[in-house]
Amino acid sequence: MLSRRHLLALAGTGGLAVTFGCSSPESQAAQRFAFTLTDAEWRKRLSPAQYRILRQAGTERAFTSPLDKEKRAGIFACAGCGLPLYSSRTKYDSRTGWPSFYAPLKDAIRTRTDYAIGVPRTEVICRRCGGHLGHVFDDGPPPTGKRYCMNGLALAFKPA
Repeated sequence: MLSRRHLLALAGTGGLAVTFGCSSPESQAAQRFAFTLTDAEWRKRLSPAQYRILRQAGTERAFTSPLDKEKRAGIFACAGCGLPLYSSRTKYDSRTGWPSFYAPLKDAIRTRTDYAIGVPRTEVICRRCGGHLGHVFDDGPPPTGKRYCMNGLALAFKPA
């Protein structure tokens, strides 16, 4: 049972929508994507861990993705649909344990507000399939000042 204090705190952060299962107009179901599959098709296409991240907005443990240390030239694409998302030229070591970039490729991603932890964050999703990739923060390096903190399992690396 929620106390009045907790209820007010949740309301102030948008947590009521999460607590009571309300979805925002930005929810994945409300958006249309060019690449769509049924739930069964996604489960067949992705590993269980990739499905949890891309289709259920999960997060992999920090420092577990080999892509965090990937230094070769190439493109990081969506593991769900193959859309190119980030160039290795914008990748940097954020020391957070997740592959990080300071800019996406043009027209590769969409963002939306995520209240999953009770406070608003900017979620990053694939523009073509709507797969959850990670979050973007305002503590990155020049020239953008952004840190696109991505789940390695949501990405597929294609060397140049």
